[in-house]
Amino acid sequence: MVRVVVLSLLTTAIWCWHYDRLTWARWSVPLNYTGDSLEILARIKAASEGDLIPFRTHLVHRLGAPFNANWNEYPGSDDLANYGLGWLARVIGVSATSNVALLLAHVTAALSFYLCARLLRHRWEWAFVGALLFSFSFFNLTRSLPHLWLTFTYTIPLALLTCWLIAAGRRTAMRPGWRWLCYGTAVALGASNPYNLFLYLQLLAWSILAQWLRSRWSANVRLGLACGVVAVLVFAAIHAYTWINVIDEGGAPLLVRNYAGTEIYGLKPIELFVPSSQHHSKWLSGIGYRYLRWSDWRGETFSPYLGFVGAAGLLWLLAALVRSLLAQRRRWRPAYSLPAIWILIFSTVGGVNSILAFYFGLNLFRASNRYSVFLLALALLFVVAQLSLRTRAWRPPVRLGLAGLIAAVGLWDQLPVRNSPEASQLIAERVSADRRLGEELEKHLGPGAMVFQLPVLDFPEGRPQLRVNEYDHFRPYLATRTLQFSYGESKGRARGTWKYGCARMAPATLVRALEGYGFAALYINRQGYPDNAEQLLAELAAAGRAEVIGGPDQNQVVVRLHPVERPQPPLAHVFTFGRGWNPRLPGDFNSEAHWTNGSASLSYYNPFPRPLQAAVRLVLGSIGERTVRILLNGRELTRVRLGAELKEIDLPTMELKSGVNRIDLITPEPAIRVNEQRWRLRAIGVHRLQLRIVSEPMVELADDPDDMLASNAPATPNNPGSS
Repeated sequence: MVRVVVLSLLTTAIWCWHYDRLTWARWSVPLNYTGDSLEILARIKAASEGDLIPFRTHLVHRLGAPFNANWNEYPGSDDLANYGLGWLARVIGVSATSNVALLLAHVTAALSFYLCARLLRHRWEWAFVGALLFSFSFFNLTRSLPHLWLTFTYTIPLALLTCWLIAAGRRTAMRPGWRWLCYGTAVALGASNPYNLFLYLQLLAWSILAQWLRSRWSANVRLGLACGVVAVLVFAAIHAYTWINVIDEGGAPLLVRNYAGTEIYGLKPIELFVPSSQHHSKWLSGIGYRYLRWSDWRGETFSPYLGFVGAAGLLWLLAALVRSLLAQRRRWRPAYSLPAIWILIFSTVGGVNSILAFYFGLNLFRASNRYSVFLLALALLFVVAQLSLRTRAWRPPVRLGLAGLIAAVGLWDQLPVRNSPEASQLIAERVSADRRLGEELEKHLGPGAMVFQLPVLDFPEGRPQLRVNEYDHFRPYLATRTLQFSYGESKGRARGTWKYGCARMAPATLVRALEGYGFAALYINRQGYPDNAEQLLAELAAAGRAEVIGGPDQNQVVVRLHPVERPQPPLAHVFTFGRGWNPRLPGDFNSEAHWTNGSASLSYYNPFPRPLQAAVRLVLGSIGERTVRILLNGRELTRVRLGAELKEIDLPTMELKSGVNRIDLITPEPAIRVNEQRWRLRAIGVHRLQLRIVSEPMVELADDPDDMLASNAPATPNNPGSS
């Protein structure tokens, strides 16, 4: 127990020293305040305010104004842990909580590795060294806050241990302690990152097969099957809301994944041995810079680096396997080598994972480089086992001295260069500026006021606009307590389409529209405009909205609006393009049309409690002869026969129910490939699509709504936009 406490304290001390978290002022500043880190902080913030409750619908009440942000189709990987952090954030704040979470990730990784090594009867000093090196792996250090939940690697040694017990143990299922360890590991993996769960299930399947070949339906086989079922059921239970609470069923996938991702983010074996460009050694950092210069397909660079000890352990492991095979030994130990070989075969670019993505469409787990941390755990456990065996006759001072030397060299190698004081101070100043701006907004706008944010950004995984990163609009949300913000609704969903129309309005028209919706302020990130938003601010002042609420960060400006007493919800004047549509690319063949790759869906959101009447006119074309059925909420409106000639269609007056309405274009004939480039499977071409609300219960949103029919979002491969 004393050694466990010492390991925990030493891990904490190293972490606090490396990240300069020695005072409360430092603890109240996150390690990173840009990119994916802002989304992680926003999730903790939402949990602290009672949103993102596990097993329930995921709505964020202060985002996606004037509605709320629906994140049901964008689940987090660790909902239970995130909810726990939310409770902690209520006490110590979001930034400090993020630091506690990262420290906890390192401490739990060290303790898990140490526990597994000791259960395998390895010597404590070598288990101690392996635990420190695993905790401060370059994988964990480079992931950090942007990939917070990937740094919780404590499940990996447990996954390896329980798979070994099921594969080789003779009485594992008979011992309650081992049995509950297997079940507990399955629960932990089911409740955590899906990447780790996916590989665990593979290793578990191999373990069950190995045990079955020896003893058929033994207790261990049944235990392994039960663990697999438990892990899958836990995962399904936690993420069931993503399937149960879908509102926009015809919406396009939020995250676009394809085979190319398995090549970009797949495991490249050389990266296991390439040190970071931020290494302490100038010579070793030069190797990292050389890799950056000459590698074109870089994914999550340097994350797979195993370090001196991990790399030596992996090579030692594989060399021992080759030596055993060449010597034709009957009793060789496959516990380390076979999992390592499978991970390499599965994860390497062009391996099993790439085959699954290319031929079967299973491209969700594209970033197989993340399985390098399993290789690291195997390598370190192998080194610990070998050194425990080979040094057992040594005198304790010699053994302890060598262990300390290996730990020191390994940590020197794996810990990157610390952030400069200037870089840390810059983060602290940004956080402080945001907090001061948040205080000013709360004071001037009042509780619950709504703020519209420009430029309009997609969420999640949107495109940066000039110097505004994809998640920068979370910053005022993190710095306030009651204000509501327009950012945060899931992209490609009908409830958020109205924002894109607002982004194209003239400033005077935009002011009238936003005030009619009840917005009290217009937040502008000036870095999203070529002229630093000078023209926009001038035109807003000319429209009578010159009162500005500012803070220390001059790039964030908030213009005061005057909301009407009885606001009405925003109404889009375009359909939202969902599933089945090809993206519209520059220079596209016949680019005046928006093409489907088969049957496809559109959606429209009616924010009012009563139905709306709408008139719709389409101009459709086709590649080849085909029949197209047009359905509204499952009810057929019309059926047409398309050919080479364009056909103009006036649909019967639509009754758009309250909430999301789905329009389907159904064709039984297959799409036709027009050439061998991407996105060239084509079926139905929409050359024009006009929507007019006949019974619109609000004022006109634009000078000419028909001008807003061309697109409801930027057209990209990830967001096809509209026609």
